[in-house]
Amino acid sequence: MQTVLNKVEFLSGSMDSLTGASPKAPLTPFNNDVTAFLEDVSKILMKKKEAKQYPDVITFAFFIRKSSISSLRKKSGVDDGLFRLGRGLAFHIAPSNVPVNFAYSLAAGLLSGNMNIVRVPSKDFEQVHIIAEAINRGLEEHPEMEGFVNLVRYERDREINDFFSGIADIRVIWGGDTTIRELRRSPLPPRSTEITFADRYSLAVIDSEKYLEITDKERTAEDFYNDTFLSDQNACTSPRMIIWTGKKIPEAKKIFWEEERKTAKKKYTLQPIQAVNKLNSIYLLGAAVKGCRVEDHEDNLIIRIRVDEPLPELMDHRDNSGYFFEYDCNDLMKLRPLLNDIRCQTIGYIGDKEMFRPLLESGIKGVDRIVPVGSTMDFALIWDGYDLIRQMTRIITLI
Repeated sequence: MQTVLNKVEFLSGSMDSLTGASPKAPLTPFNNDVTAFLEDVSKILMKKKEAKQYPDVITFAFFIRKSSISSLRKKSGVDDGLFRLGRGLAFHIAPSNVPVNFAYSLAAGLLSGNMNIVRVPSKDFEQVHIIAEAINRGLEEHPEMEGFVNLVRYERDREINDFFSGIADIRVIWGGDTTIRELRRSPLPPRSTEITFADRYSLAVIDSEKYLEITDKERTAEDFYNDTFLSDQNACTSPRMIIWTGKKIPEAKKIFWEEERKTAKKKYTLQPIQAVNKLNSIYLLGAAVKGCRVEDHEDNLIIRIRVDEPLPELMDHRDNSGYFFEYDCNDLMKLRPLLNDIRCQTIGYIGDKEMFRPLLESGIKGVDRIVPVGSTMDFALIWDGYDLIRQMTRIITLI
């Protein structure tokens, strides 16, 4: 065991908290000590000059404020008279391409009352260091939370996965299909359970007339930027296809993409390899799918592919860093094959959310979230159809 842990870097927590003779007992959900700890971490992040450079870090800081946690508790339904406790030790594997996801997964584990081991991204994101430093300062002020937070980093290693999985009461895998298959080679104890977040894709639906009515189109461009470019379009929540509806599509498209290009040009740095990847994706798409046309573009910052049909197989050819499929739609029911795909996760929209009701009532297998554009990255304790608090706790029957 010691040999295994020697290969692990601890950003927070320590080997002692994992190997000690007296592991931490699970807590009730939304425990006061946990809430106080997260509130202090939030305050530390809000005051950090470096944190203010990263909107995703500040968004996380708002998520763990005391008032936000109070609202999350009300929505969770845990005050229903049933007695719940955390399952014990939660082993989280965060995705490698989304810097702050690990922190949300940790927060869910803590609010559920669990001790946590969280594997952070192997890529050296500055956001990870900023949040880890704030957590360590918070732990200094809250020694009662020692052992509940262990942030670890290690290269792909079956032996380490075996060890952490072997002591876990619940395993949470965010890394997609390949990571899920890899981690499932490491067995869990018989009574342990697992939550997996597989590869997903997301869309945006824009009502052209509603968009043209928006006064602050620059703000809308910022919102769409945060949904897409902020994560290099790598997040499962980032729209890959833009669906246009309504009677003023050409006019709305022109203004929307002009505003988005201005925002991206000001805030985003496109690396040469990203431009090459887009070109390669266009060639592969052209060889595999008929009826795709590249829209005119000034540079490689935003690439739009107009498609004749919203086919699910288009998502096998998706790319990132400003690469969008685009479809003009006169009947949203034509989207049903795309939304009936279990890989479809989030719809960001501009317009009236009620326009999706007939699609939902048709019994689609995909789509777990329908949220306004600008909110696709907003984390919630119900994610991908999982109620995380309920999944990460157990109920003790008292009769």
